[in-house]
Amino acid sequence: MEAVAHLRNGHGSARKIRLVVDNIRGKKVVDALNILKFTNKGSAYWVEKALVSAVANWEVKSAQSGNTDAYDLIVSKAFVGGGPVLKRFQPAPHGRAHRIRKRSNHLTLVVTNNVPLPSEMQPAN
Repeated sequence: MEAVAHLRNGHGSARKIRLVVDNIRGKKVVDALNILKFTNKGSAYWVEKALVSAVANWEVKSAQSGNTDAYDLIVSKAFVGGGPVLKRFQPAPHGRAHRIRKRSNHLTLVVTNNVPLPSEMQPAN
């Protein structure tokens, strides 16, 4: 079973967040949370919040209130795309102006379980 979490219009460029997301793709959720906790990047905080949200979505979707470690959750898909760009201007010498692009991003995390749920098991014929 899959659960998805989206973070829309996050601050920072997609390129910078992609550095953090590439570290957790394919990892177990417990390991990914530890990696994000000790990553020295500002965007790791937002990726961690999205990952916790994806785990909570999985718990609601699977109707499991117990331990998620028993189902061996992994980050199966994680990707970042560019969001809208705010264009601002900064005064420059000789009456000119330089454009400042304040970039944003869209983050998507998908969490799946390796161990099947009791409801997913096929009945023996």
